Amino acid sequence: MFKTAAQVLGIVALAALATPVLGEDDFPLVGTYTENQACKGEASDANVSRVTITPRDIDSVFGLCTILNKKRDGSTFAVHVECKGPGGSQMLGDINFTLREDKTIDFSDQDKTYKAVLYKCPE
Repeated sequence: MFKTAAQVLGIVALAALATPVLGEDDFPLVGTYTENQACKGEASDANVSRVTITPRDIDSVFGLCTILNKKRDGSTFAVHVECKGPGGSQMLGDINFTLREDKTIDFSDQDKTYKAVLYKCPE
């Protein structure tokens, strides 16, 4: 019994060590943003669309999206998501985020039918 438990714990420990952990430096998109307008961090932003990005989710006016996979290529992040839209509809999609020199982020969906510039809000 103890030998089996020790083996299971050993396997779990090895799996945890082998799993890559993305820190904020590896996924620097974490934060709250306004869309297509500089974030003032005040009540004047009340009518501006907001996007909140965590290491696991993206929450926007389009719904809550769970990040299934992310790949970085230089300043561009290709993110595969599963989104829950209005009425509980679910869809899979790919979106791209590109970090710009001015600290804004270019956002586009996989078909480039929707594009936006995200401005980070002060924390």
